[in-house]
Amino acid sequence: MKHEILVIDDNYDIRFLICGILKEKDFIVRSAANFSQAMTEINKKLPDLAIVDIKLEKDDKAGINILKHIVKLNKSTPVIMISGHANVQLAVEAIRLGAYEFIEKPFSTEKILNYVNRALESSTLKEEIKSQESKLFHSFDFIGQSVQIEKIKKDIEKLSNVASRVLITGQTGTGKELLARKIHKNSEKSKYPFVVLNASILKEKNYMKELFGEDLEAETFSQGILEKANMGTLLIDEVSEIPLEIQANILRVLIDQKFRRVNGTKDIRVNIRIISSSSKDLEFLVSKGLFREDLFHRLNVVPIKLPPLNTRTEDIPLLVNYFKKKISEINGIPEANIDPDSEHLINYNWPGNIRELRNIIERVSILASNESENSVNNILKDILNENQNNKTNNDFLNNAMSFPLKEAREVFEKNYLEKQLKKNYGNIAKTADNIGMERSALHRKLKLLGIKGIN
Repeated sequence: MKHEILVIDDNYDIRFLICGILKEKDFIVRSAANFSQAMTEINKKLPDLAIVDIKLEKDDKAGINILKHIVKLNKSTPVIMISGHANVQLAVEAIRLGAYEFIEKPFSTEKILNYVNRALESSTLKEEIKSQESKLFHSFDFIGQSVQIEKIKKDIEKLSNVASRVLITGQTGTGKELLARKIHKNSEKSKYPFVVLNASILKEKNYMKELFGEDLEAETFSQGILEKANMGTLLIDEVSEIPLEIQANILRVLIDQKFRRVNGTKDIRVNIRIISSSSKDLEFLVSKGLFREDLFHRLNVVPIKLPPLNTRTEDIPLLVNYFKKKISEINGIPEANIDPDSEHLINYNWPGNIRELRNIIERVSILASNESENSVNNILKDILNENQNNKTNNDFLNNAMSFPLKEAREVFEKNYLEKQLKKNYGNIAKTADNIGMERSALHRKLKLLGIKGIN
């Protein structure tokens, strides 16, 4: 595929020279002679690479503003800055703002081509890595044959021909984003972007800019998530975390199908399918005044509830076999000898749901490569026991948080000392030495806490 390069310079001779050099090497070349032309060309179509003169029409900041605009649109697009009035401070600022390289005029044909080729190679590599990561993360299928999952699969088919809003609920790790992607992939919007807004990690002060973008100085702007998702699908992940005042703005977009960027004066019309997800009970939050009822009803057109893994254990063998094969392909390792019907897998509670299962299968696959089924079974058992113990400890700490300080300290000390004694097989002297206590002091503490013996 031929790369497209945009050359921006107000000096005709230099612009003509660079364009000629690039065309000889079979690049597709566009050009602009001033800031206004440059913005028109960029907004028409972002090039694969831009060569930008810093000073345009005696404006010392024109090139820098163009660089900022390109970086806002796509950080992966390389920009080579050129200048006949270079100084160290200007070069440092350009690189800091995201320029790939800074070249001082005059420059040789070899030099400009060297930088262009290196920049495009770097950009292509980044895009390939990004594509592979996306393919790796999002290539997982929606696996299961339980009654709950078969019903959801039918729902996905029904949703393929409509653009209705969908609200997906379920515990963390049940596959809410995967389901949203499947709905998008099966819909007429599949050829357009699928954009994810993770509502739980955005800082409140950044919400407006992240959602709506911002009009900046000198006719530049940054696109927000709504604009990036136009014509496609927007997944609002953990929608319950959106602040109430921002919820009103989102509701207005759903009603009007338009918005303005921050500091903007023009309406931007959008056609977006909204899919929302939540691990919290939105109806409960509505009843407590923590989520807008009108927004809830707008989002909850088609509700889908993903069941926890421990309620569909018949799907576990299917998932294990699927993940074994998938992880083997991804990592280039032999398929792990994991028994999909292992009682350890079936009887485990799966607090982290499918995500936890996938992580455990990957961990076992790596640790138990070329091991016998018996060895793999022992490794799997140890990992599940470790996870269960960690969960028990976390539950204990969460419960202790609700106690008064004195009681919480006693609960912690009792739990801590019991585990230390078990670790040392009930040996008081060894336990005292390991935790840095006098043996007599440990005896008194055990008596005070009612710890009589460890089996």
